[in-house]
Amino acid sequence: MLSTGLPLGAVPKLERPGPLRERVYEALLELITTRALRPGQHLVESELAGHLGVSRQPVREALQRLNTEGWVDLRPAQGAFVHEPTEEEADQLLSVRALLEAEAARLAAANSSTAGIAALEELCAKGEQAVADDDVDLAVATNAAFHAKVMELAGNVVLAELAGQVDARVRWYYTPVARQRGTRSWIEHRSLIAAISSRDEQRATAVMRAHTEHTRKTYHQREES
Repeated sequence: MLSTGLPLGAVPKLERPGPLRERVYEALLELITTRALRPGQHLVESELAGHLGVSRQPVREALQRLNTEGWVDLRPAQGAFVHEPTEEEADQLLSVRALLEAEAARLAAANSSTAGIAALEELCAKGEQAVADDDVDLAVATNAAFHAKVMELAGNVVLAELAGQVDARVRWYYTPVARQRGTRSWIEHRSLIAAISSRDEQRATAVMRAHTEHTRKTYHQREES
């Protein structure tokens, strides 16, 4: 384990080119959303800079931006800490997500195509295999990709932009319950694919609403690891 509590191999490589501050920000956000950096964890600028192979300045700037966005808490005389979300924060975010995704499911059913259905089925199979392999990271990433594909199939740019604003936070909340949701989540995805494939807008809306509600309830009932 690294001194900041990061698992070996968890620190992403910073690709070039691109503004350094942006790349450092994206790397830290990825570490937070995947919970490689856990809620409440102390973030030491010098250590993070060493892990990322950069100076402390871009790390400091990234932490300030993450603080503004609610991912990090800057405490006077104590330093930076990964934000610990309250139950109310999670509930509000997941409730908004349910509204956006239910509408996306309805629109996806109205606009479904053979290629779109095939893409959803491929992602579903990938997610089911990740669960079978107990690969939580892949299951979380594939779950996000599945929901992103539904949003894409909806074909509503404004809806997609709104969903994009909460995507990272949804992933953050989903990660600690991914194993608990397990196979059941992908069974629900299969039901959603069936509704979209049959162009049943009402059924697609209901399935997605129930699916997101199950995730919300599981988060509140989660087993902390």
